[in-house]
Amino acid sequence: MAFFTQDQLEAIAGALGDTAQGLTGPEIQYLLVSSKMTDPGPLTKRIRLYNAFVESQNTTQNRTHVLEFIRLSMKPARYSREPERYEPMRALLNQALAFAGLVIDQAGNLASSEAVQTLPEAQRRARELRSDLEGRGVHPDVLKFCRAELLADNYFHAVQEAVKSVAEKMRARTGLTDDGAALVDRVLGGEPPLLAINSRKTASERSEKIGFANLIRGTFGMFRNPTAHEARLHWAMTKEDAEDLLTIVSLIHRRLDKAEMPPRV
Repeated sequence: MAFFTQDQLEAIAGALGDTAQGLTGPEIQYLLVSSKMTDPGPLTKRIRLYNAFVESQNTTQNRTHVLEFIRLSMKPARYSREPERYEPMRALLNQALAFAGLVIDQAGNLASSEAVQTLPEAQRRARELRSDLEGRGVHPDVLKFCRAELLADNYFHAVQEAVKSVAEKMRARTGLTDDGAALVDRVLGGEPPLLAINSRKTASERSEKIGFANLIRGTFGMFRNPTAHEARLHWAMTKEDAEDLLTIVSLIHRRLDKAEMPPRV
């Protein structure tokens, strides 16, 4: 079994022990015991984790316990009371794992990915994608997802996060808490809909309304259903794929921005 290199262990420990977004001291203590690693004691979180990882790998001559620590620490159920912690930590960890050819998907599973060789490579991907999208005049709410931590291993994550922003905008404008197709049905369905992209007076306008709702449903279906992490494992998304998909998300954002809330009788 392959070993983590020293710099990979430092990066992983740094992500999991990040001051602002990483694990807490008590969480580290519990997870070290659960993954059968020796706790080096009261040190800074990053050093504590790094020392524990190095000691375990040197003693066992494999990285099994380190991988188990990562799996346990990224189980989504652990963050049910503080869900806002999960995605920032996963993004940091995936940036570190990308150099080892690994990725934590949205369901908390470890999987193989195409390894990057340098952090500048991930940063270069982000700059190039953003530059190309700016040239297309893509919506500002989409551009903010062109970040290095999302592109460290694959363009898929940037598109997936951008798609999430569509649902967030629909909820923000309507006050609903639904997600996926149910959200689309409640926001764009009915007569009048909660958000109207046109007057719905002609057959063409009514068809456009239905088509726009179907476009969003299809986009959600590709990236937001429970098996989205499986799609990512089999989709080696290119920059061209990402640009085309993010342009579609940009179109959706613009139409939602211009949509009006018809008066309800």
